[in-house]
Amino acid sequence: MATYSDDTHAEGSYGKGGRTEGSNGPGAGPSTVLGRAPSLLPRLALGALRSPFKRPSATADFPRTRLVLPGLRIDLVRLAAYERVCGFPTGEDALPVTYPHVLGFPSAMSLMSGRDFPLPLLGLVHTSIEITRYRELTASGEYELTVYVDGLAPHRRGTEVAVVTELRVGAEVVWESVSTYLARHRTKDTGGERERETHGPLPGVAEWRLAGDIGRRYAAASGDRNPIHLYPLTARLFGFPRAIAHGMWTAARCLAAHGTPQAVLVRAEFRAPVLLPGTVTYAADGERFELCGGDRVHVSGGVYPLTGPSAAGAVS
Repeated sequence: MATYSDDTHAEGSYGKGGRTEGSNGPGAGPSTVLGRAPSLLPRLALGALRSPFKRPSATADFPRTRLVLPGLRIDLVRLAAYERVCGFPTGEDALPVTYPHVLGFPSAMSLMSGRDFPLPLLGLVHTSIEITRYRELTASGEYELTVYVDGLAPHRRGTEVAVVTELRVGAEVVWESVSTYLARHRTKDTGGERERETHGPLPGVAEWRLAGDIGRRYAAASGDRNPIHLYPLTARLFGFPRAIAHGMWTAARCLAAHGTPQAVLVRAEFRAPVLLPGTVTYAADGERFELCGGDRVHVSGGVYPLTGPSAAGAVS
């Protein structure tokens, strides 16, 4: 599954999951309670094998099942490896704002590799993520994780799908995200596109020289061993001249540099691949941030503090 694409921003609209147990939002459906997190590599392999037989369409049916993993505890060794490779402080009893995405990724791949999922996993592009953290999360805590597909939407380059991940403490949603993924295919121009926010170049803050093993180090910490991120040879099999950085690594690295308040809304849009090894510039101004290579923007996003009752918790 690829992680970047030029000019692949979200253009459809999706419903968002509710914040209390038993929500009947657009993605609501029967729940399957898992005894443990799904094994990621077999799911990726299964999704790859099924991909040639998928016929993507924005009007296709999609799985409504919610995968629920209760009693989730954090592996502190893997968390420390993740923090080191992404630039977050280590040794604190706090989860980085992006880490629950790593926890939910195997469940998301379980749904997206299924026979009833209409989009091919091979070639699927992660176009954006929106994260809402309602309060600081401890690394020593116990959580319930829920992942579900929230809907399909037409895109001028194909079909996009929204995948929701929620983290609960009891009945309270303390963290949630919506990731959009694009399956490219021929389609009629739907019109009515949402234009990207435009602004001048952000001031550069730091230049980062990225080692060629960043993809392998992030894969070891996150479990996402997509071959496009590992070695030049395996990346060339999918049309890349060299290995490319994971999109979620680039977002996490930017957020580690930017900093996030305890209650926060984060948006990141993945716009172009980062080749490894390479040199990029982290730029920021107020709430906005970017990761750039020359005049090319690889990632753009924003960090927006939550205020009011929503910042205290997810249950009204």
